[in-house]
Amino acid sequence: MSEIKIIKLGGSAVTDKSKEGVVNYEKISLMAKAVSANSSDAEFIIVHGAGSCGHPQAKKWKIQEGVTRENSDGIFETHEAVNRLNSAVVSALRKEGVNAVSFHPFECSFAKNGRLVFCGVEQIKKLISVGAVPVLHGDVVMDESRGACIVSGDQIAPFLAEALGVKEIGIATEVGGVLSNGKIVPEITRENVSEIKFEDAQTADVTGGMRGKIEELLLLADAGISSHIFAPEQTAEYLSGKYKGGTKVK
Repeated sequence: MSEIKIIKLGGSAVTDKSKEGVVNYEKISLMAKAVSANSSDAEFIIVHGAGSCGHPQAKKWKIQEGVTRENSDGIFETHEAVNRLNSAVVSALRKEGVNAVSFHPFECSFAKNGRLVFCGVEQIKKLISVGAVPVLHGDVVMDESRGACIVSGDQIAPFLAEALGVKEIGIATEVGGVLSNGKIVPEITRENVSEIKFEDAQTADVTGGMRGKIEELLLLADAGISSHIFAPEQTAEYLSGKYKGGTKVK
């Protein structure tokens, strides 16, 4: 098996987060082309966020507060919303010749108090070994203590990176990095994170916004795995090793 690369497509890049359920087909197609152009050099795992296809439903049903018989209809609504987005991402990849296949966390994962316990790692390894590209996404998953919870793509990508020994994950976001005082922060570490004034869009996000994303990436950095955040337009440059901008978390 050749080098595995994990690419996380942010919810802000694959949807219009200001409009519920609106898929950004143009940006998805752009990133699919970039993956296709670099698919001969590495094995890929794609993880995408939910954006406006999932967060509104999770918020409506208060999934993050726990799931009981009273709000379990939210499991169906939330998963169906992210499933529709996942189908769009997989279709775009396959159109560009990438052997992409949907891999839903709802069906293969389990959490404990909001943290992943397992996420289908052995199945993913087998998919990669036969030449397929698994495409995962932020999803509702069953939880030992909460009934169910939302597990974001920002938790899934680092979980898989650590489990599979990936050296770095690439993350495409609409703004191309982490903003602080209107400027992209070039590097984030445990030492400087307290100085950053995180800026978030005023849209539904049940997973902690940018601060929550960076906390996940710092946990990954603690394990020796770095992350590079860039704009969707820089996906091809990142995959070819030529991109030097954006934000690195290490």
